Amino acid sequence: MAADLITISVVSLYFLGMLAIGAWASKKIKNTEDYLVAGRSLGFWVFILLMIGTVASGMSLLGVSGLGFKAGWPTIWEQIFVPLSIGFCIIFFGVKLHNVAKTAGYVTVQDYLAQRYESPVALRSLSAVAGIIVSLIYLVGQYTAIAIVLMWLFQIPLWLALVIATLVTTIYTAIGGLYAVAWASLIQSVILIIGVVIMAPVIIFYAGGFTHVNEFLSNVNPNLVMPWMPSGAFAPAYLVSFAVLLMVGLSCAPHVINNVLAIKDVKYFKWAPLIAFIIYTIAMFLLKFTGFAGAVMVKEGVFTLPNVPNAGDFVILYGIQYAMPIMALWAVFAVIVLAAVMSTTDRLMLTIGAMFSWDIYKKVLKPDADDKTVLLLSKIVVVLSALGTMLLAINPPEMLAILIWMGIGVMLSTFAVPLLAGLYWRGATREGALTAMTLGLVSSLTFGMLNYIKATVLGINFGTIPLHFSAYSFIIAILAMVIVSLLTKKTSEKVLDDTQTGWYISKL
Repeated sequence: MAADLITISVVSLYFLGMLAIGAWASKKIKNTEDYLVAGRSLGFWVFILLMIGTVASGMSLLGVSGLGFKAGWPTIWEQIFVPLSIGFCIIFFGVKLHNVAKTAGYVTVQDYLAQRYESPVALRSLSAVAGIIVSLIYLVGQYTAIAIVLMWLFQIPLWLALVIATLVTTIYTAIGGLYAVAWASLIQSVILIIGVVIMAPVIIFYAGGFTHVNEFLSNVNPNLVMPWMPSGAFAPAYLVSFAVLLMVGLSCAPHVINNVLAIKDVKYFKWAPLIAFIIYTIAMFLLKFTGFAGAVMVKEGVFTLPNVPNAGDFVILYGIQYAMPIMALWAVFAVIVLAAVMSTTDRLMLTIGAMFSWDIYKKVLKPDADDKTVLLLSKIVVVLSALGTMLLAINPPEMLAILIWMGIGVMLSTFAVPLLAGLYWRGATREGALTAMTLGLVSSLTFGMLNYIKATVLGINFGTIPLHFSAYSFIIAILAMVIVSLLTKKTSEKVLDDTQTGWYISKL
């Protein structure tokens, strides 16, 4: 009973801390810009840890270790490509967008797209709707991850775990906006990094040590200790598409790229990519190794995973439970897992609120809407997005990583081409962007679903295609942008100059 009380107390204290941050942040909010971009006031370390926290999703602990449990060393590339996405975002998107946003006053990346492509209604609306769709897909994975932790910790049903997770995350995000999200991410990221550095070695040691784990995996299947698989997922060709998916797709995700608009000074971008990469890579490698250790413990009969479709996602939790038999510690490390998941969940919810209230309502449906109404609507949409995705998360996918990769794949196919072409190619046109975004969104959703259900269409088995499905929709988007742009009217030179379009990162 004492241990149960300790568990409840530790997790409750963490939740109360997040709510306190929301209450504190709410006092700093005077207008919509404060709510959505934190008054463009984020300092160096707050920004770095916000970026890490935003990228460190539910996949970071549960999905990363779960995938390592299932497929071994060939999945290690994930732990290189994901940290690189932060650097890609800052270097290739962040510098230019921040410089232009200082004078243009962007609140969302849709503001940039509307100006660059001279499409204040059509492209803004399409990109906002597409952003909401992909963010909702991604958000389902986050709530699934939070529910997994609470189910394991408190032995409660999935629906109750989802209700608890939704209430806490929604309250502090809705009342505190990006101020709350940024400062919560700072605390959550610190908890995650310190916790993983302590937790992972203990689990690996309990499994027999690093050498024993590798030898055991090699005896089970030599491919588990190779740099890639001979065929199928994580074969060399697949890994190329996987690199593009994670580095480029995640970097242009609306909930990630919008962070660059909130930083106080562009000079922070100089060292942020390297520091974020080092911190995140160390944590992610350790998490992957816990998945390897979990595979050994399951094979040796140390513990048995639950009989559910996404059993691999539980491996790190069971590893904690058996490597650290003191129940009071379970609550501490459950908070670490919750911190990683919630740091992305809150940012996604805020992004959905911003795209609807600012880009669709304020900029398209009712341009004369007052700031107070836009701010209130943003908070309402945050709540509705949380409730909607909570319901969708009741039936979780077989692997958490699969759902999150699907969301990133749609982001890559929808946003990467209009953003990269807009920033660096002066020949990219409004019609090219509209066509690329539309075909990228539709084809990626179609290919993603066909791949997920392993359907065969026109003689093609989408369950065994050699590349990640997003590679095909990404190519379609590129071709659409190039062909249509060459055939349509060019963007005005003034707009190209104002948006700093050209083959350079910065002229400053």
